[in-house]
Amino acid sequence: MRAVLTWRDKAEQCVYDLAFKPDGTQLILAAGNRLLVYDTSDGTLLQPLKGHKDTVYCVAYAKDGKRFASGSADKSVIIWTSKLEGILKYTHNDSIQCVSYNPVTHQLASCSSSDFGLWSPEQKSVSKHKSSSKITCCSWTNDGQYLALGMFSGVISIRNRNGEEKVKIERPGGSLSPLWSICWSPSREEHNDILAVADWGQKLSFYQLSGKQIGKDRSLNFDPCCLSYFTKGEYILLGGSDKQVSLFTKDGVRLGTVGEQNSWVWTCKVKPDSNYVVVGCQDGTISFYQLIFSTVHGLYKDRYAYRDSMTDVIVQHLITEQKVRIKCKELVKKIAIYKNRLAVQLPEKILIHELYSDDSLDMRYRMKEKIVRKFECNLLVVCADHIILCQEKRLQCLSFSGVKEREWQMESLIRYIKVIGGPPGREGLLVGLKNGQILKIFVDSLFAIVLLKQATAVRCLDMSASRNKLAVVDENDTCLVYDIHTKELLFQEPNANSVAWNTQCEDMLCFSGGGYLNIKASTFPVHQQKLQGFVVGYNGSRIFCLHAFSMSAVEVPQSAPMYQYLDRKMFREAYQIACLGVTDTDWRELAMEALEGLEFETAKKAFTRVQDLRYLELINSIEERKKRGETNNDLFLADVFSYQGKFHEAARLYKRSGHENLALDMYTDLRMFEYAKDFLGSGDPKETKMLITKQADWARNINEPKAAVEMYISAGEHGKAIEISGDHGWVDTLIDIARKLDKAEREPLLMCAHYFKKLDNPGYAAETYLKIGDLKSLVHLHVDTQRWDEAFALGEKHPEFKDDIYVPYAQWLAENDRFEEAQKAFHKAGRQGEAVRVLEQLTHNAVVESRFNDAAYYYWMLSMQCLDIAQDPAQKDVMLGKFHHFQHLAELYHGYHAIQRYTEEPFSFHLPETLFNISRFLLHSLTKDTPLGISKVNTLFTLAKQSKALGAYKLARHAYDKLQGLQTPARFQKSIELGSLTIRSKPFQDSEELVPLCYRCSTNNPLLNNLGNVCINCRQPFVFSASSYEVLHLVEFYLEEGITDEEAISLIDLEAPRHKRENKWQEIASNTSQTLRLDETLDSMGDDDPFTAKLSFEVPCLLPAARVWFPVSRLHCFSISQMSP
Repeated sequence: MRAVLTWRDKAEQCVYDLAFKPDGTQLILAAGNRLLVYDTSDGTLLQPLKGHKDTVYCVAYAKDGKRFASGSADKSVIIWTSKLEGILKYTHNDSIQCVSYNPVTHQLASCSSSDFGLWSPEQKSVSKHKSSSKITCCSWTNDGQYLALGMFSGVISIRNRNGEEKVKIERPGGSLSPLWSICWSPSREEHNDILAVADWGQKLSFYQLSGKQIGKDRSLNFDPCCLSYFTKGEYILLGGSDKQVSLFTKDGVRLGTVGEQNSWVWTCKVKPDSNYVVVGCQDGTISFYQLIFSTVHGLYKDRYAYRDSMTDVIVQHLITEQKVRIKCKELVKKIAIYKNRLAVQLPEKILIHELYSDDSLDMRYRMKEKIVRKFECNLLVVCADHIILCQEKRLQCLSFSGVKEREWQMESLIRYIKVIGGPPGREGLLVGLKNGQILKIFVDSLFAIVLLKQATAVRCLDMSASRNKLAVVDENDTCLVYDIHTKELLFQEPNANSVAWNTQCEDMLCFSGGGYLNIKASTFPVHQQKLQGFVVGYNGSRIFCLHAFSMSAVEVPQSAPMYQYLDRKMFREAYQIACLGVTDTDWRELAMEALEGLEFETAKKAFTRVQDLRYLELINSIEERKKRGETNNDLFLADVFSYQGKFHEAARLYKRSGHENLALDMYTDLRMFEYAKDFLGSGDPKETKMLITKQADWARNINEPKAAVEMYISAGEHGKAIEISGDHGWVDTLIDIARKLDKAEREPLLMCAHYFKKLDNPGYAAETYLKIGDLKSLVHLHVDTQRWDEAFALGEKHPEFKDDIYVPYAQWLAENDRFEEAQKAFHKAGRQGEAVRVLEQLTHNAVVESRFNDAAYYYWMLSMQCLDIAQDPAQKDVMLGKFHHFQHLAELYHGYHAIQRYTEEPFSFHLPETLFNISRFLLHSLTKDTPLGISKVNTLFTLAKQSKALGAYKLARHAYDKLQGLQTPARFQKSIELGSLTIRSKPFQDSEELVPLCYRCSTNNPLLNNLGNVCINCRQPFVFSASSYEVLHLVEFYLEEGITDEEAISLIDLEAPRHKRENKWQEIASNTSQTLRLDETLDSMGDDDPFTAKLSFEVPCLLPAARVWFPVSRLHCFSISQMSP
């Protein structure tokens, strides 16, 4: 620290106090009975102010800059405006000793020998408070809450804003140590308010607001008359009987002298927010000083150590931004740092610190050695085991114990010294002298090695990482770079004040000067960018710059030097520069340039850095091709250009290398069809067609189907054109394509027909099928579109498609619940099996749904189907059996339909005789298995009811007895039980009128026939009426072989010959009466019976054995022996 006098003036009387206007532009001095107003910039006296009648002891400016106050021995206080006008005056009972403005409320405290007053602009009167002792000084806290009063008795009284005492500090010295100056610290960083106290016991003390003392008293060895803080509270100014102003730390450590005077210093203050100090003396001298705080620091690679608050050392890691503070509690004069060592020179000793570990990120230091001895030196350097002291021309090497081991005497003043590394105890020093000599000294050697000698003085120097080059900045601000071995000047650059080599790159250095940072690579031109400060280090992409009092690490992209190497196709060197730190864009540019230069190794590293897998795959493929023996660099470069988007250049290279097809593929893949056509010219038509096809594919992919269709048609790709048109429903386009196509182009036409059919245009589909003559597809079209009339018409012309028409038609009918028509269609199509299955399913459904009349009809149809199938000799026997079975089922279900309606419905449409006959018919037919759906209970229940009603009591009793053994529905229970009881009261016989007669043998058959529906005598089956189920007058017989049907019918129609018989009738007439008498014997009665007469007629020829039914009245030509049993 050094003080530079800015201006000085002298007043006629003693200067007791002074105050700065808050903005620092004016200075108010209390000199004699006047106030003097000075311009702080140049010391011009602006105006003297007269208002007091006696000596002015104190002056204070309000924080808001609107007014200031002065106090005088005339017991008055005057309030002045910033325009230097007095606006208010009030008095005390004694002379005014001090005044102070509240920094927040702007309340004025004025203190006299016996009391103190508090005044504010808001109140008219001044509130005064008595004091037990003379008040010599006062000060407000930062927040304006408390006022500290310093007494001549040595007591400190702390009052609130109302003047009430809150804390009283009685100091050990008492009245022997009267207080002469106190001041609260303005620091905002402190947690507690700190009061600095200077007394005439020649001590400096510090107290908290609570009255607790901080630390110990510090001896001053003079009587202090004034004490003031710097604006931020970092330093304290003290002046007094020692005729000088001293600078102290905020902790009371003396740092040095600001300015020596010729008389006592009664007042000193710091200009707000600056390093300017003004001093007022007993003899009236006013001195205005500028304090210059020199930078004390040291740098080694990425560790920077510097002085802070004059007594602390802060070590900063420039990469991680970590900081550590080392408190020395004394003025730090010099700092040196090297690897894990830190040396700090204090006024009376040198401290050696070391890191706790060898970790490059460790920031913990501990004391290693202490050399208790005062040294005078200009520069300090520390090594692994030594410290180097530089004093003008002399260098001294001391061990950490303080023993001088070596000394070197230089020819000229030493201007620069730097440790350049080496083994512990054998480090090398680089020394620059004022006479231009540059030397290298090893700490274990007595001899200095002269590296080179230049004509100008050395200001700064540095050696490259490989120790091959030396950079020097001379007193003319020129940077000179030498080859150490040849002593040759490689180049020089102007406007430099400091220089540093890049520790990671041999050929790169930077230097600063004129507000610019200059980066130079090899012998390329310098790259400049704005930068304030001095360059002190260069590591990778980081430049360490000292500006004012702070060190910063500036990240500087190494783009400019990298591009300089790229311009000369020096790809490997450019890669080394890029590794120091460039942007991703620069890495990509390096990769592209190296790739174009076919420097694949460098390109691969650069693309790896930017993680571009696409280009890495390209490089790998090229390397693989080179391994396989490919050597055509034009082809490799063409691939590179195509990847980079330089397609025309790539095409030219492909053509030059004889691979035109690759250029064409490139253009078509990129959908650059116009360029492809230009490239192709009037070449092979096949390639032109291929190109158009690819263009159409692209148009299709980018959702331009119209254009794609046109291109496909022009390229002859009708299939793709049809597919797109069909998918988009463009029927008109399909029609045009189909009509333009030749009928030989079957596949495209079939596709057209398919899409016509899909788009519900069967007419166009039919037209297309007819064009290609595909009648089968046409049939399927009619069938699929259910255009049955057209299908049937086509089937008539082409019988071979009969199955293709009628089978789907039958299925369609079946799906639409038109089963009978479906069955007929199956039958017509010759699908007898399907026809039978449909009928069987219909029958089953009818039975399940209790539609027994329908079931009977379907069984009858089934029997007819079986009869048709029986025409096939191979199936005759099986089908005839099925015919009889289905006929039997049809009869059963037809009869049971009435029974079911009778039992389920409340009213019956059939006569009791009919129900009686039906139930008997069913009962006799169900001697074996009962078909599905037919209920024996319903049948017996109907038989019982109708038998009882018609007088067949015996049969009714039998039916009721059978019902008793069956499980009957609950609704029938009561009726059955009642009928079973009441039938017991009836005769055990059946009515003779109900007994059936066999018309073959004229035998009366019982109502309950164990043989079933046949005659018990002749076993002739009964033939029943389909409506009333009465036994019909029909007899079944078989024609014998040799008789045709026509002959049999003619024989039946013949009149039977009659034998002449004796007339047995006798007629007797009288006048009063007429009598008819018949005489007849049993034989004659038998002979005259018409049925037996017919049976006795002998026919001269035999009929074929065919089964025929005829009414009995017509059987007059057959003998009994001709009847089938």
